[in-house]
Amino acid sequence: MFEADIFSYGFVQRALFSGLIIAITCSIIGLFLVLKRQSLFGDAISHMAFGGIAIGTFLNIYPIWTAMGFSIVTALAIAKMRQSIKLPSDSMIALMLSLGLGVGVTLVSLSDGFSVDVFSFLFGSILLVSLQDIYPIIIVAIIVVSIIIVYYKKFLYIAFDEEQAKISGIEVEKLDYLFTILVAITIIVSMKLVGILLISSLIVIPNITALLFNRGFKKTLLISLSLSTFSVFAGIVLSYYYNLAPSGIIVLLSATGFIITFLLKTSIFK
Repeated sequence: MFEADIFSYGFVQRALFSGLIIAITCSIIGLFLVLKRQSLFGDAISHMAFGGIAIGTFLNIYPIWTAMGFSIVTALAIAKMRQSIKLPSDSMIALMLSLGLGVGVTLVSLSDGFSVDVFSFLFGSILLVSLQDIYPIIIVAIIVVSIIIVYYKKFLYIAFDEEQAKISGIEVEKLDYLFTILVAITIIVSMKLVGILLISSLIVIPNITALLFNRGFKKTLLISLSLSTFSVFAGIVLSYYYNLAPSGIIVLLSATGFIITFLLKTSIFK
């Protein structure tokens, strides 16, 4: 039976508040990634974050800081390699995936296996979010959204036509580095919600669903935000009532939304 006072619990309030902030931030960042045809870039950075967490666990350092440092440094290094030697984006993403996973698995094995902390980062633990966890989420969200607003037109130009943006005098490389950092810190603070293994789903699925509506950029973003926040809100509530993993429910709701939209937009029901 549903409880009327579910929202009076502090841990539920913290989960919903932080989850909705993360959903909004991921949708905004994710739409640019999808338009740039780099949907798996978030997945690659999350795997590097796993490597960073393993480094922190192995060295007895707070893993969030090592994850952020390792993710940003390696992502920037690989972005520089891609620009310097003109390797395809998918090959660089594959390198990031392999590097992060290799470092993580190796250090976890040296640390005598997976600990509870590592599992919480892998699969998320949004219902265990504390007030201390919320502060960095708010700060990162403000930073990311503010920078996106400031460079909105340039980011959009680069997303649609990078070569033409270069010809127009836009500093594509510098903005690419900046955007890479934004993606990295967004993923790091989002790990509490759906975990490293599923974070790219929150970034990608609401946006590709929104693109099926064939609207302009702003309307597509609003649709993505609506889908993302609904999935997070409903996922947290359902996970509380049915004692299920919030991360899994959130992703399943997002995927279900995509499937339903796809079916309605194709000739199946016409």
